Amino acid sequence: MNTARKLRGGYTYADYLRWDDDQRYELVDGSVYGMTPAPSRKHQEISMRLSFIIAGHLKGRRCKIFAAPFDVRLPEAGARDEEIYTVVQPDIVVVCDPKKLDERGCLGSPDLVMEIASPSTAERDMKEKLSLYERHGVKEYWIVFPGEGDSMRLVLVFNAVKSGGYGKPAVYGPGDTIKSKTLRGLSVSASELFGL
Repeated sequence: MNTARKLRGGYTYADYLRWDDDQRYELVDGSVYGMTPAPSRKHQEISMRLSFIIAGHLKGRRCKIFAAPFDVRLPEAGARDEEIYTVVQPDIVVVCDPKKLDERGCLGSPDLVMEIASPSTAERDMKEKLSLYERHGVKEYWIVFPGEGDSMRLVLVFNAVKSGGYGKPAVYGPGDTIKSKTLRGLSVSASELFGL
């Protein structure tokens, strides 16, 4: 399979496991998305900083952090593993329920998902993935906009609300401190995150 675009179809996790062309894909509601080439250096630096900060915060706790590529399978109720139509590889995930972890990755919603947006992924991160994570009950979703040139460096943090879905996002920029509601006590300096 060789694609850099969305392919329509009713693909399942069973199909996904058979693709062996050394490409990375995500599967959303049965449609295939080719992953972009290797992330930019800035993307990698932000991912490493976030991973380091969160891993330090989680030391000695039951929650675990994972970085892409790491498969997160999001089944509809009652679906068997091979019938799953959604498999994503978020940049960073935190899973606090060890029963969701297996040798293939995570089966079910992580507690926290972080995506580091790029010009080619920003719209998908803001629309499709936001809707997907909200629908599957991800408690907290961060979208990090690293800024290119003079563009804005921002972090949007969406949290699940009692009435269902996500509330209005909290918006953070350089100079702000990002606090997680899901990982109590975690705070991240946005300036440090952006390497400023």
